[in-house]
Amino acid sequence: MNTFERYLSVWVALAMIAGIAIGSTAPALVNAIAAAEVARVNLVVAVLVWAMVYPMMVGVDPGSLKNVVKQPKGLAITLVVNWLIKPFTMAALGVLFFEVVFADLIAPEDAQQYIAGLILLGAAPCTAMVFVWSQLTRGDESYTLLQVSVNDVVMVFAFAPIVAFLLGVTDIVVPWETLVLSVALFVALPLAAGIWTRTRLGSADRIEAFRDRIKPWSVVGLIVTVMILFGLQGQVILDRPQVIVLIAVPILIQSYGIFALAYAAAFALRVPHRIAAPCALIGTSNFFELAVAVAISLFGLNSGAALATVVGVLVEVPVMLSLVAFANRTRARFA
Repeated sequence: MNTFERYLSVWVALAMIAGIAIGSTAPALVNAIAAAEVARVNLVVAVLVWAMVYPMMVGVDPGSLKNVVKQPKGLAITLVVNWLIKPFTMAALGVLFFEVVFADLIAPEDAQQYIAGLILLGAAPCTAMVFVWSQLTRGDESYTLLQVSVNDVVMVFAFAPIVAFLLGVTDIVVPWETLVLSVALFVALPLAAGIWTRTRLGSADRIEAFRDRIKPWSVVGLIVTVMILFGLQGQVILDRPQVIVLIAVPILIQSYGIFALAYAAAFALRVPHRIAAPCALIGTSNFFELAVAVAISLFGLNSGAALATVVGVLVEVPVMLSLVAFANRTRARFA
């Protein structure tokens, strides 16, 4: 990692502060960015997420995809953790904290909103930013792509039923256009561009040199994305700082718990580190774009559910950076 990447946590913290400041002092700018959307996918954020993914996609060798089936354990861990464990533990933690532990601190109607937001986060595993985390842990690009692609297919069929079940409703409105467009923007188009780039560059040395040049843009995309997201909810965060802390508690427990479970399972099953690290990080990270969009469509822009999904973004970046560092330190322990 170069100097810029080593201090990523510092730049992200500054981006959070800058985003809140911009949201408070220049609301017209924030509103203009928020209005640039199609099917509830913000186009500005979509471009930035695309910038995060493209450097990773350049490293994907289509010819190697046939070999990833030789490592079914990593994919099995990802699917079990993401769809059979994570949504339900997140819901359980939400109920535990907001109906029991924090019951005297939160109004009952607000508590239900926060639980709903946590459920939406828990049922949306990461689609785009996991490529950044995979890259920082020297993950297998082709296998990461396979895991994300399979997750996206499962998400199309499983997200709505799981959320409907956990929220206790039967007619939940899921923005399918948002989901389909997000998959196209964050996976399909960058992959096509990456394959085209590899074809044009030809030799492995030229491909690696090109990746080294564009790699910093991946981190820049992450930082600017964080700034915009915090700008959109900056005033809400300033008005209710104590609520942010309360919402963050179950998210923190869930994040570290899910990572520990998936990483330990990968270690026990002797999954190679280049697969084990992204495998654990996919379940820990969230597809927050989808979670925020659904929260807004179901409960409104200023709802507690929408606030909870944004707090997920606040917690996710430093948590993921700490887990990336842990995964890198423990690489030698894997076969």
